[in-house]
Amino acid sequence: MTPREGGRWSVQAEGASRATSVHDSKDEAVSKAKRLAGDRRPSQLLVYKNDGTVQTEQTYG
Repeated sequence: MTPREGGRWSVQAEGASRATSVHDSKDEAVSKAKRLAGDRRPSQLLVYKNDGTVQTEQTYG
């Protein structure tokens, strides 16, 4: 989950060339990313800050 231009947030699987979804708020993007990660176990969710550093990391087993 990464920030985009214009204050939007994208959810993108590792290695994917395009975003799975794009959201107007970080909270919306986090909710979607958690649902996807939970459905695609095993998986790992990385949430990034605006500056590109990792804010949180969650593993779904």
